[in-house]
Amino acid sequence: MNIKPIGDKILIKKIEAEEKTKGGIVLPDNLKEKPQMAEVIAIGPKIEKDEDTKGQLKVGDKVIISKYGGTEIKLEDEEYTVLEIDDILAVIE
Repeated sequence: MNIKPIGDKILIKKIEAEEKTKGGIVLPDNLKEKPQMAEVIAIGPKIEKDEDTKGQLKVGDKVIISKYGGTEIKLEDEEYTVLEIDDILAVIE
């Protein structure tokens, strides 16, 4: 199934945080931080046309997102988040 965001929305897939500390301690789920890194899966048409955002973001980019931004959805056993351009804080190069 293909998901296409509308307007100024962006579809991302979060990159899970490490399950171990640097010292090798395995963290239980309730102690893991909410992931703030993600991969851009799809971009709404308004972002691609807007002169201020055009070219700044493309499918496949790794980004840093707001900790509590967006709406999480689950589709075909995959978890995605739909958020607005303002919830993208930086692109990782």
